[in-house]
Amino acid sequence: MSSTEPGQGLGGDESAAPEPAADEASTRPMPGLGWIFLSLMLAMLLAALDQTIVSTALPTIVGELNGLEHLSWVVTAYMLSATVGMPIYGKAGDLFGRKNVFLLAISMFLVGSILCGLAQNMTQLILFRALQGLGGGGLMIGSQAIIGDVVPARQRGRYMGVMGSVFAVASVAGPLLGGFFTDHLNWRWIFYINMPLGAVAMTAAAIVLRLPKPGGPRPRLDYLGTVLLAATSVCLVLFTSWGGSEYAWSSPVIVGLGAGAVITAFLFVFVERRASEPILPLYLFRERNFVLCAVIGATVGISMFSTVAYLPTFMQMVNGASAMESGLRMLPVMIGMLSASVTTGRIISTTGRYKLWPIIGTSTIMVGLVLLSRMDETTSYAYNAGAMLVLGLGVGMVMQNLVLIVQNSAPRAALGAATSANNYFRQIGASFGIAVFGSIFISRLQERMADFGGMPDGMDVRGGEAGMSSLTPEMLRSFPDPVREMIVQAFAGALPPVYLYGVPIVLIGLVASFFIEEKPLATTAGVDQDESEPAKA
Repeated sequence: MSSTEPGQGLGGDESAAPEPAADEASTRPMPGLGWIFLSLMLAMLLAALDQTIVSTALPTIVGELNGLEHLSWVVTAYMLSATVGMPIYGKAGDLFGRKNVFLLAISMFLVGSILCGLAQNMTQLILFRALQGLGGGGLMIGSQAIIGDVVPARQRGRYMGVMGSVFAVASVAGPLLGGFFTDHLNWRWIFYINMPLGAVAMTAAAIVLRLPKPGGPRPRLDYLGTVLLAATSVCLVLFTSWGGSEYAWSSPVIVGLGAGAVITAFLFVFVERRASEPILPLYLFRERNFVLCAVIGATVGISMFSTVAYLPTFMQMVNGASAMESGLRMLPVMIGMLSASVTTGRIISTTGRYKLWPIIGTSTIMVGLVLLSRMDETTSYAYNAGAMLVLGLGVGMVMQNLVLIVQNSAPRAALGAATSANNYFRQIGASFGIAVFGSIFISRLQERMADFGGMPDGMDVRGGEAGMSSLTPEMLRSFPDPVREMIVQAFAGALPPVYLYGVPIVLIGLVASFFIEEKPLATTAGVDQDESEPAKA
């Protein structure tokens, strides 16, 4: 690597212009980095918020658009298209340059947001949510990959830590904002609010962001690999989203989706081995840290998202909290994730050491899951908040630091593909965890209710319009005290023990963490680690 490369020297003569020390090179600010980081933070916030902001507005939306039977698709369409789009955006950024791909993702997200706000029926809303999700996947991957372009790995930890806090904020702020807009303005504003934020992100990125474009001949796109990966992703997400809820796990639909995922995954690997520019380079799987981080990310995705998804149910059905109150009671998770993510990121930037944090983080997550499993209708909120805080601390130590480890280990040419793959496996893990944990919870709830003699007044514990699937917190509060106490005890005894099922899953991530290879963090942005050190005469 010549000393004329950015960040390595001031001239072409090493004797005349000696290389700066590693610490000096790694802390040299990039012009406009503050504006760049602002645009990336806003982009990630938009993508993360739209995974959660819709939840509290859904009852109003389906009531106005007359589409109760399609309710789940409003959420599934976004998650599905975002998951499918992640690897595509990662590879497209590697091949064609990340700036234009990032701007395209913002544009697609904003167009989808406008159309969602204008939707006149559920079919339109679902289609526009899919378009919005396709852009949202690009926002998330583009933000993380661009940080890898403009910030040296040695300093990237503090930026990744702050970016990781976005997920914590979105997990609580999303439901609160959704409830506020629905109650005081109109549900359509949960989509319109994206416009000013997205405009700032796009303007800052378009004006300030300066990234090199890949040279050489025009690459041959991996169309067949893209189609097969999309088919695999669709089968996996629908398998996990529908299994145990829309359809029984043994139903032909779910079995067919599972078989389809296996077959398309096999064909995908076969095609990628022969593609000149594979959308997911298989040589990444020869990199130990990439594989280990994928495993750890999947286990954290399973435990975190499934826990966060069902904690509001416990608070509303057992503690009697309203929808907005349950969002506020989730603040300890956000505080834990935010503080741990920012703190560990700064420590990694200062010390250059990162292997310890996935080990401590996964161990802390296991402790948090055990504490959460001990909740019941008699435990105080102080205990519940402490358990949520522990879980948030553990997740904050792991999630964004895995992206840093992957980026520092992957070849420069595959930075986007490696970043997107890490997020992809975490997203698949989240879908799987929410579905499986939900099925276990429903099964336990059915058993508990059966022990109590079933629902009163002809309500069928197995579901249906007059069954548990239609039971809301408002209905629960209207029941006589003995009936309400019975249902509260059933929920309190059915849900918390489910978190114990996550402990052995996270244990796999803990074991994998011990095998991470702690490579020195690159001190120069835009190069591989082995190129970051000054050339020796």
